[in-house]
Amino acid sequence: MSGGSIASAQSLEDMAGQMVMVGFRGNAADTAGVRAVREQIARGEIGGVMFLRINVASLEAVRGINRNLVAARPWLPPFIALDQEGGQIERLTAAVGFNEIPSARAVAAQAPDRARVIYAGLADDLARLGFNVNFGPVVDLDLNPDNPIIARYDRAYGADPDEVVARAAAFVEAHHDAGIATALKHFPGHGSSAEDTHEGFVDVTGRWQPVELEPYRAMIDTGLADMVMVAHLYNSEIQGGGARQLPASLSRTWIEDVLRSELGFTGVAITDDLEMGAIRSRFDLHDTVVTAVEAGVDILLFSNSAAYDPALGTEIYQVLVDEGRADPAFADRIAQSYERIIALKRQMGIIP
Repeated sequence: MSGGSIASAQSLEDMAGQMVMVGFRGNAADTAGVRAVREQIARGEIGGVMFLRINVASLEAVRGINRNLVAARPWLPPFIALDQEGGQIERLTAAVGFNEIPSARAVAAQAPDRARVIYAGLADDLARLGFNVNFGPVVDLDLNPDNPIIARYDRAYGADPDEVVARAAAFVEAHHDAGIATALKHFPGHGSSAEDTHEGFVDVTGRWQPVELEPYRAMIDTGLADMVMVAHLYNSEIQGGGARQLPASLSRTWIEDVLRSELGFTGVAITDDLEMGAIRSRFDLHDTVVTAVEAGVDILLFSNSAAYDPALGTEIYQVLVDEGRADPAFADRIAQSYERIIALKRQMGIIP
């Protein structure tokens, strides 16, 4: 059955929930926070969850949570995601018995074929725990040595797009072999920035360089772009000097014009965490959700860590449904996103 026929057979309510991915509280299957997201999955209000380190008590407990979440809706399981890049950016650590891997910078310093070996081990370990999405690889170019969020944590493979793509391809291919989807980040390129979007508004006007798109172009052209994670960066040279100064994650210019039309991306566009300071300081929940969807986003990612709300997934879902009922164009956008999400879940074998 094609993605179009799947989407056309579904109600607005069925489709909207697949666009919602949230973080949660709890580190065992029987905790209240895990039960809350399990019930939201069962009702079709959310289509994915993301793990933070607070959700990890032991590897066995993680495996139990993940089995529990899949069992909530076995015919359409959720994306179960985490940031496990290696180095300092990881949710699973040696403290709970997980095999840690080196940072991107350290991987790039080794022979090219070592990357595939390292990432194959990582992906297999994640698959055994029940994860089906890893938010990586980082394809930001290492252009600013004083960058507070990429360079500082050795998250980039380097400044040469070809070197970045070679290692990023090894990451994606290894994860695909294990049945895990990936997310290229942080579009349109965070490596040249001087500030951190976790903290607040980040303007990369005059800093960002067009070469930062090259890893995305190459990965898309070779079929190695499952998801693209869009960052909260503003660039007036690309977007114009509009009064709202929308970050890329809420910008139709970046998502529809550059990512989809110019680079030819047809996969799933996911936001970086919409609770980062760059968003929370300027937009309320309703405005964030509506603007992101109208910009072309497929999955709305909320860590649910800034001000934990067990009902957050339901609240985001309700905004989508209400807007879709009121506006046929918005409902069409939801249908487009649903098709892309379902296509990726089928491609990765997540849908049985």
